[in-house]
Amino acid sequence: MAALISVCMPAYNGERYIRAQLESILRSPLVSEVLVSDDGSSDRTVEIVTAIPDPRIKLLSGPRAGVIKNCEFLLSAAAGDHIFLSDQDDIWSEDKVEVMISALQTFDLAVSDCTVVDADLNVVHPSFFALRRSHAGLFKNLIRNSYLGCCMALNRRLVSRVLPFPAGLPMHDWWIGLVAESFGRASFIDAPLIMYRRHGGNVSSASEPSTASLLTRLRWRLSLASALIRRRLRR
Repeated sequence: MAALISVCMPAYNGERYIRAQLESILRSPLVSEVLVSDDGSSDRTVEIVTAIPDPRIKLLSGPRAGVIKNCEFLLSAAAGDHIFLSDQDDIWSEDKVEVMISALQTFDLAVSDCTVVDADLNVVHPSFFALRRSHAGLFKNLIRNSYLGCCMALNRRLVSRVLPFPAGLPMHDWWIGLVAESFGRASFIDAPLIMYRRHGGNVSSASEPSTASLLTRLRWRLSLASALIRRRLRR
């Protein structure tokens, strides 16, 4: 029996780009379900999602507590053996799912490179990995995060390690990547498998320098390290 593949997409006021993103995901016949969790949109997001005639799309009502809680909710709802994280405003390459599933045969988590583009898909930077100096390593990623959620996929086994999210996370993708480094194996795929759209209204600012204070950034890292230690002791 073929493995089930879930795609988890938090959504909020995504009417401008969400249809194109969903269409790019649904091009893959390997995808079993696309869970779209709307977190209380006030625009046409829900209308656009429900109008797409593909039974693999499942629209959920999110917890309305921000993107981190919405991602946690989606991971708990996904039925797949392999679970992809997705933003609402990017474009997936046609071979993304196939390439990442191949990596997940050996690794617990896979993260691909991406092309950073603007709102109209003009290239801003050809490689997020080069921009961020991305590579595996627990200490490296605790100090400077390489994990970008929209480029990530994980196995079912890792979900049980990741959930529940600890309180006070700065961002969910950082936590998932660090858990993968701590409890499994992570693969960095040197191929840009999505167009990562930056348009000024993104939830994540991963491709831009942090505006948080030095003290705040230190607190984030101490909190993440502490949460990893507690998760290991719990296990």
